[in-house]
Amino acid sequence: MKKYFIIGGIAIVVIALIAANFLKSEKGTSVDVQYIENGTIVQKVTGSGQIRPEVQVKISANVAGKIVKLHAEEGDTVKKGQLLVELDQEQYIAMLERAESTLLSMLAKEKKIKSELERGKDLYAKGLMSEAEFEAVQASYDAAVSDTRQAQAAVKESRDQLSKTKLHSDMDGIVTKLNKEEGEIALGAQFQEDVIMIVADLSKMEAAIEVDENDVITVSLGDSADIEIDAFVDTTFKGVVTQIANSATIRGLGTQEQVTNFEVTVALTDFNPKFRPGMSTTVDVITETRKNVVKVPIQAVTVREKKTLEKKPEVEEAAEPETETSTNEGGQEKEYSEVVFCVEENQLVAKTVNLGISDDQFYEIVSGVGEGELVVTGPFRLLSRTLKDGDLVEYKEPKKEEKHVN
Repeated sequence: MKKYFIIGGIAIVVIALIAANFLKSEKGTSVDVQYIENGTIVQKVTGSGQIRPEVQVKISANVAGKIVKLHAEEGDTVKKGQLLVELDQEQYIAMLERAESTLLSMLAKEKKIKSELERGKDLYAKGLMSEAEFEAVQASYDAAVSDTRQAQAAVKESRDQLSKTKLHSDMDGIVTKLNKEEGEIALGAQFQEDVIMIVADLSKMEAAIEVDENDVITVSLGDSADIEIDAFVDTTFKGVVTQIANSATIRGLGTQEQVTNFEVTVALTDFNPKFRPGMSTTVDVITETRKNVVKVPIQAVTVREKKTLEKKPEVEEAAEPETETSTNEGGQEKEYSEVVFCVEENQLVAKTVNLGISDDQFYEIVSGVGEGELVVTGPFRLLSRTLKDGDLVEYKEPKKEEKHVN
């Protein structure tokens, strides 16, 4: 008799455990949820770089010489036409004097031969000079004229070189960089810069940033931008895109770390006298803004194999959803669709969605779900792999203040 009691007790315990597990499973998986809302989405492209003047001039010498005088220091304000640098003029003065002396000699020679030519014309007309002799005198005069012109060109060149020993400012601005001191040598080359100083207009600044090749296609001339400069904490400046590079900047070419960026120039519309060239900056270029659109948190959107969703007749067919493909081990191509999991009577409903633009927190939903629906936002591990259509879930009802209001 005792044996039957023991068997019966064990059976009751087993039944109780099975019932407990069943009831537990009926409670469903615990998830985080949020109501879908309408709002504004601002799509941005972020790039980092440095600020620089819109206009700056590099002051460099076209002739070689020792710097004998600097008329401006770094930080000085200068005017257009103001003398900035003087080079040693001694050798260029000597070159000019030598050229002028040669010119005088050539002019005298030309004058002498010209008088001989005049006499030769008279003698030739009277038959007292042969044609060959007359042509020789004529050729001598032509050569003398040519020598005079060369001497005049040499004088002009020497004067030009002498004038280039004094360097003037081409614009109003501030000396932002001084590369040389008095006594140093300016190399002076026409096709190779040896910059002595830089003059810039700091009232007009721009940010030069690098944007990834995948993002630059969304950037357009005239796009507005929010500019943060590291030196100005908790301050955002405004700007506008003025230039987009046509050629890429490639780093690590041919390696796994290869990066392809494009330079985007953003003019600052705000002015601050404390701006300095070279300051580090981060720029958010606003590429598109859409108001009163359906939006869901980014973490609510996941992907599922398309064939597992085809049985759902309520999936919206107004627009063909975008799909992603991959290949399984057997070489067969799989198609994936972007979905969100909505909660209806404690049960998950996987809904295929078409996405529009996005910002840091939300995706725009073009089709698939609407305002007021309850969507699963986490946990990420369950959303990305585990959850499936028809699963039972439990959740805490979002309070009004927990809803995101844009």
